[in-house]
Amino acid sequence: MAGSIDIAPYGASLAGRSVLITGAYGFVGGWLAKAALEHGARVSVLRRTLRPACVLALEQIEHECVVYDGDVVDGEALRRAMAEQRVDAVLHLAGTSTVSAGDSAPLQTFESNVRGTWTLLEECRSRAVGWVIVASSEHAYGPAERLPLSEGAALRPPRPYEASKAAADIIARSYWTAYGLPVATTRFGNVFGGGDQNRSRLVPGAVGALLEDRPPLIRSDGSPERDFLHVSDAVEAYLALADALAGGRAQGEAFNAGGGEPHRVLDVVTRLCRLSGTGIEPDVSGDGTPAGEIDRQWLDSGKLRQMTGWVPRVGLDDGLAGTLAWYREHPLSLRS
Repeated sequence: MAGSIDIAPYGASLAGRSVLITGAYGFVGGWLAKAALEHGARVSVLRRTLRPACVLALEQIEHECVVYDGDVVDGEALRRAMAEQRVDAVLHLAGTSTVSAGDSAPLQTFESNVRGTWTLLEECRSRAVGWVIVASSEHAYGPAERLPLSEGAALRPPRPYEASKAAADIIARSYWTAYGLPVATTRFGNVFGGGDQNRSRLVPGAVGALLEDRPPLIRSDGSPERDFLHVSDAVEAYLALADALAGGRAQGEAFNAGGGEPHRVLDVVTRLCRLSGTGIEPDVSGDGTPAGEIDRQWLDSGKLRQMTGWVPRVGLDDGLAGTLAWYREHPLSLRS
């Protein structure tokens, strides 16, 4: 698991398809591009910036993709890629991906996550693309009164990032009801695994500290609970949805995917410390839940399971062990 991820036999519908993956130079998008290639898809990607330590480069799959410089916001690279490659399926994961980035740069976040999504959808509509999957987020729900969250829960985003994901989610699904564009949205838990370069997130931040022989810093009191989903399970969920859309199901719907149970932040970091064998303990520096963060979140994945048979296959300890092993093999990925 250190240098690859194990994917179940979802994704047969990708064989021979021309697939555009936006956000392929990011964490989940890179692994998804690898899986799509392994299932026989012809994969095109958009490259906004050079990222030599990303999954797409480190797993040596960038050269197997058709690369276009640009992003979905300006539209030109998007139009060129879709026309030249005759794209008939799109996996849209590009955009601002953290709450902190949304708070510090709300206009850029709305441009990337909202305008980028409608620009993509308009191009897909004009070309009658076969299907589209748009990455939303569990953050679109906002604070929950009842857990676990099902897809029927109201979207009540409290901050710019969450609002941008909720808006993209609603806009995307409207393209099915208004125009008949087969589209589904994904609301996944906290995805973790090798290849995440964003050290502001819990797992890569803790792994980075452990690899540098420092105590991982916990900004809360450790009590907040999150739903953790290994990246291989996230990729598998995308492939399962791709098959469903190709088979005429899932159009206009949103789908949760989570790890099956919530885990305290302190417990996750403590497990990482134990698995590292360093003897280092977490540095719990916070008091309660940090401002702007949700105290407890957990997703009900029953809808996706019922439609596709998908269930998470990687337990937390196995996922964390594989994550540590991947970063030990690719330490520069956390320093770029």
